[in-house]
Amino acid sequence: MLSVVTPGGAARATGAGIIGRVLAEAGATHAFGIPGGEVLALIEGLGAAGIDFVLARHESAAGFMAEGLWHATGALPVLVATLGPGVANAVNVVANASQDRVPLIFLSGCIEAAMAESYTHQVVDHRAMLRPVVKASLRAEKHAVGVTIAKAIAIAREGQPGPVHMDVPTDVAESAAEDGRAAPPPAAVFAPPAHEDGLRIASEMLAAAERPVAIAGLDALNEAAAAELAAFCHAQGVPLVTTYKAKGLLDERDPLALGCAGLSPKADAILMPLIAASDCLVLAGYDPIEMRAGWRHPWGPDKPVIELAGVERRHGMHGVTLELRGAIAPSLARLAGAPRRGRRWPDGEPALARERLVATFAAGDFGPAAIFHALRAAMPEGSVATADSGAHRILFSHVWRCHGPRQLLQSTGFCTMACAVPLAAGFRLGLPDTPVLAVVGDAGLEMGLGELATIRDLGLAVIVVVLVDGKLALIDMKQRGSGRPRSGVDFGRSDLPAVARAMGGYGAWIDDLETLDAEIAAALDRGSFTLLACRIGPEAYDGSF
Repeated sequence: MLSVVTPGGAARATGAGIIGRVLAEAGATHAFGIPGGEVLALIEGLGAAGIDFVLARHESAAGFMAEGLWHATGALPVLVATLGPGVANAVNVVANASQDRVPLIFLSGCIEAAMAESYTHQVVDHRAMLRPVVKASLRAEKHAVGVTIAKAIAIAREGQPGPVHMDVPTDVAESAAEDGRAAPPPAAVFAPPAHEDGLRIASEMLAAAERPVAIAGLDALNEAAAAELAAFCHAQGVPLVTTYKAKGLLDERDPLALGCAGLSPKADAILMPLIAASDCLVLAGYDPIEMRAGWRHPWGPDKPVIELAGVERRHGMHGVTLELRGAIAPSLARLAGAPRRGRRWPDGEPALARERLVATFAAGDFGPAAIFHALRAAMPEGSVATADSGAHRILFSHVWRCHGPRQLLQSTGFCTMACAVPLAAGFRLGLPDTPVLAVVGDAGLEMGLGELATIRDLGLAVIVVVLVDGKLALIDMKQRGSGRPRSGVDFGRSDLPAVARAMGGYGAWIDDLETLDAEIAAALDRGSFTLLACRIGPEAYDGSF
């Protein structure tokens, strides 16, 4: 551990050393960010504890890389930024961690308290800036460094995960400090099992149902409830709809898997009538933060609804009949054994809905849907994809079938651009033998273009597929759909394959599926990153989702 020698001659840990040690004990393996003078001691302390510091080109991308690593290995995600503009640059990804339920530990450097009253260069109130988008904002003090970082970790992990910020003054990081901990930081703790009376009532509601439907969300993902959810659906014959982030909790090749909902009007037009016809809904960790306005009050007050949630729901998006507050997985295991009467859905509506969904998002001629189907067919079993925000993400999410959880990563609650490449980089860093594909639009790629240099420097063989149409397609569709004049959506088409080659990777233009298939096969054997720029028509997404 990083330490200094006190006047008495004894070596004592520095604040930075204590922070590094506590984070390592809690499972952190990497920290991501951009250095500044005020965090040099902090980065040194992290390194002394065995936590590798990874340099990104932007603080927002660094946070997404930390999230990608967390999805891959479960390592505690850590973001580091210097004071002022470093913290301001990170606000976007911290807000994303809040809405996408990521237990991000955000460490920022700041000047010591004695200077703050008479020094203004780059000084802003970090904690005031971040307070609306974090679970807590703390400040390290010399007498309690260890207890403060342990508290940050516990808050980040408890209940619904989320980001916690900790300001680290330079004098605290650099000088001898007190640990102050009474105990090591706790591991993630989910809620206790639901109450027996509630489980009994829920079992009776299920037993009386003929047409139940389950909806699963990201809380079930974060509580690792995939096995229990699949067992429940099979035992009870319940078809499953998921949010975008919860894709793969049930293998999407399973006949009971109806795919995802919440963003595509075409998908919702097929799934909402099924929900309306249901006589019992089971919400398994369903957090409607991922859903658009059409999912506000999607069922009436008379619908029997069982909600399994580890925390109190205060969103106001819908009502429920029975709330089972507690850990989701054991509650699902108990409900799997509930008695059931006769055949579920005797007229076969879920199977018909599944067939309609497959037909709705069929490949067709060369264009986004055909490209996405070709990618799904070409990528090996167990591959992971990331998707940037934009029109392509909505369509891709319905075409890319997940065979397990966390096989499609995206910004779902916050829907921010420029996330796909750093998410892919973080995941690949954690699991270097897993093929990883990032699907982006040309606008999103150019917004975070510097991260191609990051994946080059890290030697990450990420495959980047970019849909090139020279505009903000989703916004263009909204402008045209609302009769507004075209404004602020068009931009020039850059030679992106040439950019990829200039930045140390491989780049190629794609104009047909045969070329795409050949290039994907070659990319899977390449030791560096690959960028495949697929040229599509100016209105290629019209009517696709």
